[in-house]
Amino acid sequence: MTAQSTTQIPDPSTRYRRTGQRGINTEMLSWLFMRVSGVLLVILVFGHLFVNLWLGEGVKGIDFAFVAGKWTSPFWQVWDLLMLWLGLIHGGNGVRTIINDYARGSTLRLVLKGLLYFAVVLTIVLGTLVVFTFDPCPVGADPSLLPSICEG
Repeated sequence: MTAQSTTQIPDPSTRYRRTGQRGINTEMLSWLFMRVSGVLLVILVFGHLFVNLWLGEGVKGIDFAFVAGKWTSPFWQVWDLLMLWLGLIHGGNGVRTIINDYARGSTLRLVLKGLLYFAVVLTIVLGTLVVFTFDPCPVGADPSLLPSICEG
């Protein structure tokens, strides 16, 4: 007596249903951004650590004068700004994905994502203002605390 298999082969035309979505696939772009920004962040962060900790005097050498000296160069302003922007957008996108996965109600999801977007935008704006409006030689500051670039 032979046993016949009761397993049925699914119809290939119904196995993967396409939604027929038209236009830009934002989730795919989000996924791609996470990969590209992750690679760029690794390069930026390790470059930052290499210059600040290994080429410099280590953690004890990082003070107001060190940052002021670095931020006199547009190269380091852009480097730190890229780290800030990519880090915040990368992290915000990751948290957005977590909210989409775990927030049960649509109202809760909307509120959480609204708070997230507000926090990311606010931090990006404030961080950008700090980088570009940083004054290494503030008026009225104790001259012994100022970097050597302020002696002129």
